[in-house]
Amino acid sequence: MNARATLETEKGSRYMAALCHHFGRKLETGLDGGSGWINFPFGRCELLATDSMLNLRVAAQTAPELGKLKGVVTSHLERFAFRENPQLEWIGAPQGDGPTDLDQ
Repeated sequence: MNARATLETEKGSRYMAALCHHFGRKLETGLDGGSGWINFPFGRCELLATDSMLNLRVAAQTAPELGKLKGVVTSHLERFAFRENPQLEWIGAPQGDGPTDLDQ
């Protein structure tokens, strides 16, 4: 199951690095230029930063795990980007729903 969200910001690279470094203390992460990833025990988050946005994609095996992953990523991004008051709108399977077109 997958979901994705976009944050329009000029600080996408900064937020991506902050997320990867923060979670990298306890989890496997990677950061390479404009992209990064975080492996959680319950799923994976992939990030892509441009000059004007931060794209996030999360993937998990089950709807509850996907919901948990979206919640963890959202809450941490809200902390790091609090001055911008990010309002992420995830596109994909909401918690408890079945597969979406993103799963294909």
